[in-house]
Amino acid sequence: MHTKIKLLFLFATLSFSCSKQSSQTTEAEKLHEISLDYVRLGLVIGQYDKDFVDAYYGPDSLKPVLTPSATFPKDSLLKVSQNLTKELGNIATSTENDTIRDRSNWLQAQLRAFERRIKIHSGESGAFDVESKELFDAVAPVYPEKHFQSLMARLDSILPGKGPLPDRYQKLASQFLIPKNKIDTVFRTAITEARKRTLAHYRLPAGEDFRLEYVTDKPWSGYNWYQGNYKSVIQINISQPIFIERAIDLACHEGYPGHHVYNALLEKNLYRDKNQTEISLYPLFSPQSLIAEGSANYGIAVAFPGNEQLEFCKKTLMPLAAMDTSNAGLYFRALAIRSELNYARNEVAREIQRKNMGDKEALRWLTDYCLLTEKGATDYLRFIKKYRSYVINYNYGQALVKKYIESRGGNSSEVRWRLFEELLSKQYKASDLLEKK
Repeated sequence: MHTKIKLLFLFATLSFSCSKQSSQTTEAEKLHEISLDYVRLGLVIGQYDKDFVDAYYGPDSLKPVLTPSATFPKDSLLKVSQNLTKELGNIATSTENDTIRDRSNWLQAQLRAFERRIKIHSGESGAFDVESKELFDAVAPVYPEKHFQSLMARLDSILPGKGPLPDRYQKLASQFLIPKNKIDTVFRTAITEARKRTLAHYRLPAGEDFRLEYVTDKPWSGYNWYQGNYKSVIQINISQPIFIERAIDLACHEGYPGHHVYNALLEKNLYRDKNQTEISLYPLFSPQSLIAEGSANYGIAVAFPGNEQLEFCKKTLMPLAAMDTSNAGLYFRALAIRSELNYARNEVAREIQRKNMGDKEALRWLTDYCLLTEKGATDYLRFIKKYRSYVINYNYGQALVKKYIESRGGNSSEVRWRLFEELLSKQYKASDLLEKK
């Protein structure tokens, strides 16, 4: 184990050399050493914070060999991160190499997230927007309740019947609930199609593959557990009601061209080809997650642009699930409005973190504005309490990715696929999407 990390539990502070680099070769070597310390630090944090490390496929030699101490070594961990950040700052300001500068800046942003998560794990809760900025490099827009009420008025204008609007929406949506005995068939068909469409544009690493599993009692609807060597485990939570559009959503988001493709391309292009060891560690609470979740959501429209999701559901998935397709068009118009309502989840999380909203009011927002079922709302409230400001990565992350790609000519299918692959193959963070021209 590297001496600096090995001494973590023996010294409250660690000193790192900050010598001036004399050449790009020396800078590259120094950056490589820092990347190893970055991984070591992240894995040590993960010994205490069990949600911190989402994936790791790097060398076993970087894994901790010491048993975690009885108390969380907050100050020592923060000091290590701060020293690494200082060294990275020196490299970023002195180098003339854009690649080294960009990589150094990305690592600094990741370490800033390390520090915020260390504080959260120690019981320090900051303001929602401060937390999201430090963890994910982004601050999502704030919307008042009347914004969502105006969207509900639009929904009201297209839904038939009378009575409470959420009830009318659920009545329509219930026509497109996948029977449990059809879930596997529908999901495998959706994933096969999403993969076929992705492979028509991308050459993925040889041997890439996934395993599909069904789980229960989770706060999320789907999850990709990346295993390394271009393999994933994709889990679908079947204790929540699953509607027909979710088959394509999750097939793309968790699989193709979403999380599975993103992780495989990063592993191939950065870790294997360029020896950027830091990419072998995926810290869940970091700027990397905004890109991961935002691109995974935007990837649905990349693979199924325009009305293609509706058409594939009507022609293929709905018949497999023995569904009547007559109201499919209306349902997908309602889903488009519901997508805009998704930002209400951010407001619930923001107000819960401020302690301005109790469970009863949170569940009202999640059922009335997010149009979740009672079960879905209960599970999502669990998600918010566990993952906090992470919720912005799905909607605001998607908006940033969409704007970034479409502002660069990604309105045609071929250009969109090309720009999307570039995004999935490099170290980007939210501020890069806002700044890069």
